[in-house]
Amino acid sequence: MEHTLVKELLNAASIGKHAIAKGWVRTKRGNKNVAFVALNDGSTIHNLQLVIDPNQMGEELLKRISTGACIRAAGNIVASQGSGQATEMQVTELSIYGEADAETYPLQKKGHTLEFLREIAHLRPRTNTFGAVLRIRHNMAYAINKYFNDRGFFYLHTPIITGSDAEGAGEMFRVSVLNAENPPRNEEGKIDYTQDFFGKETNLTVSGQLEGELGAMALGKIYTFGPTFRAENSNTPRHLAEFWMIEPEMAFYDIHDNMDLAEDMLKYLIQYALDNCKDDVEFLNNMYDKELLARLQSVVEKPFKRMSYTEAIDVLIPHNNQFEFKTEWGTDLQKEHENFLVSHFGGPVILTDYPKHIKAFYMKQNDDGKTVRAMDVLFPWIGEIIGGSQREEDYTKLTTRMAEMNIPEHELWWYLDTRKFGACPHAGFGLGFERLVLFVTGMSNIRDVIPFPRTPKNAEF
Repeated sequence: MEHTLVKELLNAASIGKHAIAKGWVRTKRGNKNVAFVALNDGSTIHNLQLVIDPNQMGEELLKRISTGACIRAAGNIVASQGSGQATEMQVTELSIYGEADAETYPLQKKGHTLEFLREIAHLRPRTNTFGAVLRIRHNMAYAINKYFNDRGFFYLHTPIITGSDAEGAGEMFRVSVLNAENPPRNEEGKIDYTQDFFGKETNLTVSGQLEGELGAMALGKIYTFGPTFRAENSNTPRHLAEFWMIEPEMAFYDIHDNMDLAEDMLKYLIQYALDNCKDDVEFLNNMYDKELLARLQSVVEKPFKRMSYTEAIDVLIPHNNQFEFKTEWGTDLQKEHENFLVSHFGGPVILTDYPKHIKAFYMKQNDDGKTVRAMDVLFPWIGEIIGGSQREEDYTKLTTRMAEMNIPEHELWWYLDTRKFGACPHAGFGLGFERLVLFVTGMSNIRDVIPFPRTPKNAEF
């Protein structure tokens, strides 16, 4: 007989059925006449209460069952006599798959700090908090694919190993099979990457955007969803060395189409979480962030404020005395500025038309010669959650801008070809997946919304 998920057994429709449940023990309590075991299998935040007769099951067997043990229980599902659950199982059969040493098992029935749980990332998914976070993460990943599929986008798998740096950041992880202690060198004394596996210097990707644009030039609308990497020595609660990005690219879209898509997608994803992750979101709301549910609902209901960078600077300058970093036209916005704007307007803000000298080479230039059609979506508490732009389709303007930024044309000849062969207006953006999950869960550190965080000096598990 197949076992039934705890999530299903907690439904009142299961009352009267004989069922098998399998999972891990969260708690055990009782006396010589009755034992109560809270069983969880990961399918839900809630536990199934097992009611066990020690005389029937045997005291020796019950002694071996402690918090963390993995067990199989069979019995009848009845209406619960206690509060907190609709059903419980009157156990008729009980067996142990794997015991847990009660002395050393680290997840005992007490509060644990999130910092401690990061040190045992192999076990933290068994806690209520991380079970909730990971179920929400799964639902967000599913919703992203569903959103784009239902709107005619094609999922494009862009390379993880690349010879280009889309962001121009220079903070990339090198991929090489050369001898690390004695690499071959050329006549100039530099490492000779022509002898490497790919015959050139390669790195882990920071973005799939450039390759995504190639797909959009043929398929119309594509999106990428995959891991990206930044070798940035940052230990803030907002940065990871390995994270996931969603990057749609759309032919025949302008900056306004781009903003419409970004706003619609974000509202769809948050509503999906409210509709399909209700128990988990409510748990996180009660445990960590009492304003989480209200904040999520507010983002769904209110239109995003749209304004230019120049208009935003005009709002910020009178409040410069409040900021650590003073701002003026031409400076990049810091998180404190983004948070101020979101608070000032009472919800998400989309900024456009940034100074071109603080943005990437591929962004479409405006007629004023000073700004580009960039687009950043700012969210409550998170700051920038989406960055994008209308892309520059004019070959001459693009190559001129690359020369200004010292980007060699020969390294991106394939990218430039799309401007020579049937160029069209197009746009796209990038959504940091972990930042989305951070917002939906209300967690305070990005390391707590990815199963195994990769950060400076940390590649455990």
